[in-house]
Amino acid sequence: MTRAHAEQDTPLAVLAERRELWRTQGRTLVMTNGCFDLLHPGHLALLEAARQAGDVLVVALNSDASVRRLKGEGRPLVPQAERAEVLLALEPVDAVVIYEEDTPIELVRVLRPEVLVKGADWAQERIVGRAEVEADGGRVLRVELLPGRSTSSILQRMRTA
Repeated sequence: MTRAHAEQDTPLAVLAERRELWRTQGRTLVMTNGCFDLLHPGHLALLEAARQAGDVLVVALNSDASVRRLKGEGRPLVPQAERAEVLLALEPVDAVVIYEEDTPIELVRVLRPEVLVKGADWAQERIVGRAEVEADGGRVLRVELLPGRSTSSILQRMRTA
């Protein structure tokens, strides 16, 4: 997918259609997910590693409501439309799909990525969608984190400054 085809929030139905085209073209779909609030070098390293694992990178982005449920009041700091826009400005990212649920399991089931990528802070058995991807013949890639590079650690430093 070229940058001209990248969209801010691609509907799941559209991505599912594209998924079939990518599959017939022999392209490897990689998917990662997260809040991506306050984008930092750790996020960039994860996205670059994810893109290197395949041909097309789809980022599943937690909606604002989902982030609030997972991280608490006051989060996200950056609204979902802005988080999606920033992600799409990055070279590795081909598409962003925003989801309202707490996990991206439905997206995994519909898109059936060949590679599912998460940070190494997630234990293999806790990665949502792992079983589905592996049952489909795909693989899960855990990317090592950059020490001290997380939105939570940035917020903690800001609170103590």
